[in-house]
Amino acid sequence: MPTDTKRVRGPEVSQSPSLFSCDPAAVLPSKGPRADGRRRDQVDVRPVFVRCGLVSQAKGSAYLEAGNTKLMCCVYGPRETDRKDETDMKCGRLTTDMRFAPFSCPERGSWIQGSQDKDFSLMLHESLQPAICLHKYPRSQIEVSVMVLENSGSVLAHAVTCASLALADAGIEMYDLVLGCSMRQDGTSYVVDPSYMEENGCSSVSCENQGGLTVAFLPSLNQISGLQSDGDMTEETLTAGVRTCIEGCYKLYPVIQRALTKAVRKAAPSQSES
Repeated sequence: MPTDTKRVRGPEVSQSPSLFSCDPAAVLPSKGPRADGRRRDQVDVRPVFVRCGLVSQAKGSAYLEAGNTKLMCCVYGPRETDRKDETDMKCGRLTTDMRFAPFSCPERGSWIQGSQDKDFSLMLHESLQPAICLHKYPRSQIEVSVMVLENSGSVLAHAVTCASLALADAGIEMYDLVLGCSMRQDGTSYVVDPSYMEENGCSSVSCENQGGLTVAFLPSLNQISGLQSDGDMTEETLTAGVRTCIEGCYKLYPVIQRALTKAVRKAAPSQSES
């Protein structure tokens, strides 16, 4: 019997569709210490490790570790804009690009920038732009590129901190450093600097007063440059969450200052010799 060569034949062996279904959200305990030993309902951030100037090809670079969250940021420029129609004679232009490595998340992704990457790039741009003196770089553009090597929670907040440190390492004039902190509200309890499981899990039976909050803060100027929230939270909870994130940023500030000071002292001998 002749076969139909235009028909798409199915596989010889089939598998159950349940194998490809998404795993349900993990149920986390609402009381007691967290999985990594930190305390709930307190500003308990993970220890942070930061270094500057690790990428020689970039004008400025920074590497940040917060628990198992690992990010690398590179800054290029200021240099001439690629498109002449986007050239501003009075002010510079900031471009941001944030991507996740395929191996960074529990579910393997792609090198192609997805919708989540684009949203994070936009939020990163909105958080950094108020802190940069773009009027000092007319007809130029500054490129910020963040690569997430491992996502273990609070990746947007740490990306803001890492990008700010890379901009300072590149010698870009800024009004102040930008620090990021995030929290997760789950009913009456909250956790600061949540892990990946805490961001995607749920410990409360009801769906009321649940959501996430990320704040970008300028500590010296005491101003908020970016705020991103999701979920359903009351006005009082949101206000208290912003204060909590600001307190978390102040806890990170001395660590970032020491890392930047160390990078400046390391580069000082080469400048004096020249």
